[in-house]
Amino acid sequence: MITDTIAAIATGMSNAGISIVRISGEDAFSIIDKIYRSKNGNKILSHQESHTIHYGYIYDDSKLVDEVLVVIMRAPNTYTREDVIEINCHGGVVVTKKVLETVVKYGARVAAPGEFTKRAFLNGRIDLSQAEAVIDVIHAKNQYALQTSLNQLRGNIQEKISLIRDSILHDVAFIEAALDDPEHIELDGFSDSLLEKVEQNLEKLNKLYESADNGRLMKEGINTVILGKPNAGKSSLLNVLLREDRAIVTDVEGTTRDTLEETIILDGIVLNIMDTAGIRKTQDVVEQIGVEKARSSAKQADLILYVVDSSRELDENDFTVMDFIKDRKTIILRNKIDLEEKTSKNDVVNHMKQYTSGEVFVVDISAKSKEGIEELENILKNMFYEGKIQFNDEVYITNVRHKTAILEGIESLRQVKESILNGMPEDFYSIDLMNAYSVLGQIIGETVEEDLVDKIFSEFCMGK
Repeated sequence: MITDTIAAIATGMSNAGISIVRISGEDAFSIIDKIYRSKNGNKILSHQESHTIHYGYIYDDSKLVDEVLVVIMRAPNTYTREDVIEINCHGGVVVTKKVLETVVKYGARVAAPGEFTKRAFLNGRIDLSQAEAVIDVIHAKNQYALQTSLNQLRGNIQEKISLIRDSILHDVAFIEAALDDPEHIELDGFSDSLLEKVEQNLEKLNKLYESADNGRLMKEGINTVILGKPNAGKSSLLNVLLREDRAIVTDVEGTTRDTLEETIILDGIVLNIMDTAGIRKTQDVVEQIGVEKARSSAKQADLILYVVDSSRELDENDFTVMDFIKDRKTIILRNKIDLEEKTSKNDVVNHMKQYTSGEVFVVDISAKSKEGIEELENILKNMFYEGKIQFNDEVYITNVRHKTAILEGIESLRQVKESILNGMPEDFYSIDLMNAYSVLGQIIGETVEEDLVDKIFSEFCMGK
């Protein structure tokens, strides 16, 4: 049982209008009573109603620390389900630290990272998936990541996982009861009904598992790699998309020898974009390393932007790139359309179709004059909003730990299905059903080990 009282600065450590020092625990009111004085000096906060705000001063014995507003909240209707005090003080770093030091001096201890949220979890206010959503809300890079995290914070993952676990537990309980009391509970025909429920739960889990790729894109952004032969205009394209001269651009082939990574946000869509060395055969050892890094990065990419130089004829280097990208999501950019054309759009499409039977997207652009860049940005946004990378209010798995647990649950239910189809005894079903129940419980924290809980909350910021 948690008995000590914790405190921390809950706002950023920088000079600002206000800062908040948060206190949580059974001694929260006794501590604030020792250090708070109202304007007229006769108000005791432990005697006041919950969820009220009080103007006054923080004192360390007879020494004034700061002028404050104090919010008092009584358990269990608080974030941690403990008594909580929040001291709103002036936002200077020195004065905020002094307020915290005073709180600690009179009975609290400094909270560990994430300890407030950890207490909310341990006290049953939120499950582990909701607790993880708290830090995801803080770290959200775009509106989609934020919305997904807020949905998770509201308990949508917990709800879906709990329904599946309840179904599994009901079946296990029935099997165990029938095995213990076969005279009164019959298992005739149970396998058929169990098979139907297992298939329904597999469908639900598979849908959640398949959402993980989109969930990752929402949370982390779309990993985008720019490919092309040397001097095709890759670095110029990056500069145009960034709207600043970030990459070095020259007429000398092979200028870019290493990868250059930047983040671009288009209407809330995050592109983790990478400029790479030009793809070509070279005797230069350093450039060879750059080319290999380009290939390696492209293999891990969610999207490839292949830049073709329309002012030069397609050559062996282009064909090497075409072969490499044939099975990957790609937009081909026919660059330098402001110059004399030597490679048409039809040339690009016809050659690319020799390597793939899929649809070929070609956009005409000029990185120099910025012609076609708006069309490219619209295509990227449309791919995100309307294509395979599409998000709505569905439940998305954005956490690798959740994805792993769901996959284990799927494998266990598949074993149950196989046992049913092979006519195995009912006690075989219970083993795999209970394993599925257990691993899915790890998502919401019902069967998770203490060291994993500690690790999860250690990644939180102070004061949360």
